[in-house]
Amino acid sequence: MEKILIIDDEKSIRNSIREILEYEKFEVDDAESGMQGIEKIKNEKYDVVLCDIKMQKMDGIETLENIIKISPDTPVIMISGHGNIETAVESIKKGAYDFIQKPIDLNRLLITVRNAFDKSTLISETRVLKKKVYQTGEIIGKSPAIAKILEMIDKVAPTDARVLITGDNGTGKELVARWLHEKSNRANGQFVEVNCAAIPSELIESELFGHEKGSFTSAIKQRKGNFEQADNGTLFLDEIGDMSLSAQSKVLRALQENKIMRVGGEKEITVDVRVIAATNKNLKEEIEKKNFREDLYHRISVIVINVPSLNQRKEDIPLLANHFLKELCETQGKPLMKFSDDAVAELQKINWTGNVRELRNVVERLIILCNKTITGKDIQIYAQPLKK
Repeated sequence: MEKILIIDDEKSIRNSIREILEYEKFEVDDAESGMQGIEKIKNEKYDVVLCDIKMQKMDGIETLENIIKISPDTPVIMISGHGNIETAVESIKKGAYDFIQKPIDLNRLLITVRNAFDKSTLISETRVLKKKVYQTGEIIGKSPAIAKILEMIDKVAPTDARVLITGDNGTGKELVARWLHEKSNRANGQFVEVNCAAIPSELIESELFGHEKGSFTSAIKQRKGNFEQADNGTLFLDEIGDMSLSAQSKVLRALQENKIMRVGGEKEITVDVRVIAATNKNLKEEIEKKNFREDLYHRISVIVINVPSLNQRKEDIPLLANHFLKELCETQGKPLMKFSDDAVAELQKINWTGNVRELRNVVERLIILCNKTITGKDIQIYAQPLKK
C-alpha cells in the first residue's frame, strides 16, 4: 500500500487530508511540525510527502530542503495559502514536485498525489534497471587478500594480457573480471560473458563462434558468436574448466591467430578480443587427467588472480554484511536496518561454504524475517536453518 506523510501544524488540515486519502485506500501518517516530519522520514520510507509552506519554527521551504537531503527521490507536494503562491513557485525551483493551493480541491489533491506516485515508481524502477544494466558492483573488503587483488586489477587492466581468475564458487570471480574490463582500454566495448558449464557440449562451438544458416537442423538464420560479439571488447569464459576438449582446441586456435570460423562457414573472421577466463577447478590437475589442454592453459594464464574464500578473509564480513544490508533495503524499498555487534560476531563464526554469494543470500533472508535491528539470536535462528 502506498504511504503518504502529511506535514502541517494545523490539526484540522491534517485530519481533513487524512480522511480524503484514507478513503482512497492510502496509508497515511502525519507530523505537526517540520522537525517531526524530518525525523519520521529518517526512520520510515514514504512514497509521497505533503508539506505545508507556512509553519512555526521550521517553515515548509526549510523542511523541503532537509527532506531532499535525506530522501532525494521522494516527491514532495507543497500546500500553499493564497498569500504563498510566489513561495510555492520558489519551492518547485528548489525541488518540490508540485503545490496545491488552499482551500484544497479534492480532485486536484488526488490527481497530484497519483501523479507523484507514478513519478516515484518510475524513479525506483529506473534506478533498479540502471543498477542491473550499467553498474559494476564494488569489490568490498580491506583484508590483505582483497588489497592485493585491487592492486593487481590496477596493474593488469590497462594491458591486453590474458587473465585466469581462480577461486571457489561464490567468491566473486565475475566481479574481478568485470573490473578488469571496466578499467581497461576496452571499457567502451562489450563485456560478453559465457558460462561454459551451462552450455551443452554440442552447442558450445556455435555459442562461441556463431553459425551459418542451415549449418545444422535448428540453424534457421546466421548467428554471430561470442567472439564476434566481444570484438574490441572483453570475452569472459566463466568455468572454462568445464569446456569440452573439442571447443578448447578451437579456442586455442582463436587465441593464437585472432581468427575464428563460424560453424558451417568457410570464411575466416578476424577478431580483436581480450579473453579473461575463470574456474573453480585446479586446471593443473585437470591437465594430468587429460581433461584440459596444457597449451590452452598457458595461453590463458599470463596473469593468474586467485580470489580467496570468505572463510579466508573473515575480517571483511562486517563490511560485506553492511554493504548488502544497505543495498537490499534500498532495492526492496525498506527502511535501513542494522546489525547489532553480537550479530556481526555471529556472522563471523559461520563456515561460509557458499562464500560471498551465500552471505548475500543470508542478509536478504534476515531483512525479510527480522525486525529493524538484527541480533545475534536472529543469526543463530535464520542464518543456517538447514543445520538446526
